[in-house]
Amino acid sequence: MEISYKLPDFEGPLDLLLHLVQKHKLNIYDIPIHELLEQYMTTIREMQALDMDVATEFLDMAARLVQIKSAMLLPKHEEAEEMKQQLTGELIEYQLCREAAERMRRQHIGGDLFVREPTEVEPDYTYRRVHRSTELLEAYLSAAGRSARKLPPSPQVFHNIVARKIVSVSSKILFVLRRLRRGQAVTYTSLYENAQTKSELVATFLAVLELIKGKRIAVEGEGERQKVTLLKRKGGEPDGN
Repeated sequence: MEISYKLPDFEGPLDLLLHLVQKHKLNIYDIPIHELLEQYMTTIREMQALDMDVATEFLDMAARLVQIKSAMLLPKHEEAEEMKQQLTGELIEYQLCREAAERMRRQHIGGDLFVREPTEVEPDYTYRRVHRSTELLEAYLSAAGRSARKLPPSPQVFHNIVARKIVSVSSKILFVLRRLRRGQAVTYTSLYENAQTKSELVATFLAVLELIKGKRIAVEGEGERQKVTLLKRKGGEPDGN
């Protein structure tokens, strides 16, 4: 019986599979697993019939092909397609490696490989990268870490504090006294007419309370009729300070 395949001629199961695909002109991108399995098993049986020691890796590939074929018989064989694509990828990769090895072999003449000597290139140390103005700072902060930064807080931290104008109570005390300097009473609500912020309203209210507590002004009446008057000092002159 003439032997078509011999184990020593193949470096592994992928080499045998690629040989079968090329010999029977199968589409390597859409391998018919059933046909390839039959050809593969026929080769393995011929090797075993001649008492040839079949390597374990060849038997493992046979089991792999059987598994793919069995999975393709299921109604939903997504797993089989995935295994088939994986095998196809391995065969294509092996084919490319073997072609590259063949090209390298052809370059050998008399046992020596002719290669071109490397060309000496003068290195160019010019730094041509353009950085943003904040890029170096960001790189430093990233490398230094939080504990080593020791930088002042950003203005955004104080935005809610310094962005609003703070009105002092003492300034509003002077404001109320100046309104009452001529000795004429003013309405209580008129003290708030020109206030533009909540801080100014609160400062005016606290100023009125402070002046009442110090007995420098008096508030009389109810509701909109409330009037603020300037109290007189013991010497008989109004308190205009």
